[in-house]
Amino acid sequence: MITVNRDKCARCGGCVSVCPVSALTLTEHGIECDKKCINCSTCVKFCPVHALSLKKDEK
Repeated sequence: MITVNRDKCARCGGCVSVCPVSALTLTEHGIECDKKCINCSTCVKFCPVHALSLKKDEK
């Protein structure tokens, strides 16, 4: 699952546009990630301000 550092997020929406499964949404509060996320990390690599990170599932 993707986690968002809201303090760093510029709310540019770039990550939303590159998500292959449309799991990200830009809201008035910032980026939201839903359960459609496939952990591909495309958005993490794309983010120009490094506000996104991939949180590994804890088992």
